[in-house]
Amino acid sequence: MSLEDAGFLVLVILITLAFGWVVEPFFGAILWGLVAAILFTPLNNRIRSLMPGRRNSAAAITLLIIVSLVIIPAIVLGAALVQEASTLYNQIKGGQIDFAHYFQQFQSALPDWAQRWVRRFGQNNFAAAREMLGSGVANGARAVASQAFLIGQSAFGFFIALGVMLYLTFFLLRDGDRLLIRLERAVPLHRGQRLALADQFVKVIRATMKGSVVVAIVQGLIGGIVFWGLGIGGALLWGVLMGFFSLLPAIGTGLIWVPVAIYLFATGAYLKGAILVGCGVLVIGMVDNVLRPILVGRDTRMPDYVVLISTLGGIEAFGINGFVIGPVIAALFIATWNIMTDARTVQTISPDSSSGKSPD
Repeated sequence: MSLEDAGFLVLVILITLAFGWVVEPFFGAILWGLVAAILFTPLNNRIRSLMPGRRNSAAAITLLIIVSLVIIPAIVLGAALVQEASTLYNQIKGGQIDFAHYFQQFQSALPDWAQRWVRRFGQNNFAAAREMLGSGVANGARAVASQAFLIGQSAFGFFIALGVMLYLTFFLLRDGDRLLIRLERAVPLHRGQRLALADQFVKVIRATMKGSVVVAIVQGLIGGIVFWGLGIGGALLWGVLMGFFSLLPAIGTGLIWVPVAIYLFATGAYLKGAILVGCGVLVIGMVDNVLRPILVGRDTRMPDYVVLISTLGGIEAFGINGFVIGPVIAALFIATWNIMTDARTVQTISPDSSSGKSPD
C-alpha cells in the first residue's frame, strides 16, 4: 500500500468515526428506521408492483401503514401503561395495596410443616423479608411514576426522534435497493462474504422482530386477558411485563405468572391458581413453541442460550435497543466464523487430494 493509499484509508476511518459521533444522538431512531424498512420492504415492493414508476407514492403508502399499525397503537399503549402504573403507585401510597399484608396472608396460609419450618428458620428473617418486599415494590412503583413525569418532559425529544425515524424509513423504503448495491460495492470484502453477511443481517432482523416481538405481543395480550379475567389488579401492567420478559427464552413469562399462581394457591384461591397455571403452561407457554417456528423458520434460529445471553448483554449495553442489537451481533459473529471456517476448510483440501491422486 502506497503512502497516499494509507493516508486516504486513515481519512476514511476518521471521517466515518466523526460521522458516527455526529449522528449518535439519533442512534435509536436510525436503528428503528432501519428495522422498519427491512420489515416492510416486502410490502413496499408489492405496493410498488401495483403502481410502477411511482416509488415515492409506494413508500408514502407503506409509511402510512406503519404509522397506523405500529406507531399509533404503541403510543396509545404507552400512555395507558403510564396511567396504570401511576394509579398503582397511588394505591400503594394510600394503603389500598399493602404488600406486607399480602406477605403475612401468604405466610399464614402455609401448611403446618411449612409453618414449623418458618418458626425454625426465624420469624424475624421473614418479617425483614416482608418489609423489604413492600418497600421494594413501593420504590419500583415510585420510579415508574417518576418516569411518567420525565416522559412528559422529554415528549418533544421523543417526537423529534420519531420524526427522524419515519423520515429515514421513507427514504430507505424508496431507495433501499439502490443504497444496498452501493454499500455492497463499498465494503472491502469478497463478494461471497458480503452477500452472506448481508443476508444473515436481514434474516436476523426479521427473525428477531417477527419471532420475538410478535410472540411477545401475543403472550402479553393473552397474559393480560387471563389476569383481567381472574380479577387480578393491574392486568395491563402485568401483561406488558409478560410481553417484555417473553423476549428471554426458556424463563420468559414464567417470571410473572408463576409467583402469582403460587400466591393464589397459598391464599386458598385454588380454582384461580389452577386456571392461571393451566393458561400459563398450555396457552402462554405454547405460543412460543407454535408461533416462533412458523414466523422465523428453523434455518434462522440461533440456540436459545445464545439468544438469552446476547439479549441480556445487548439490553445491558444498549438499553431497550439491545434486544435487537444483541442477537444481530451474535448472529453476525456466528456467520463470520462460519465463513472463516469454510474458507480454511477449502484451503486445507489440496488439489491432489481432491482429484484422488496421492502426493509424491
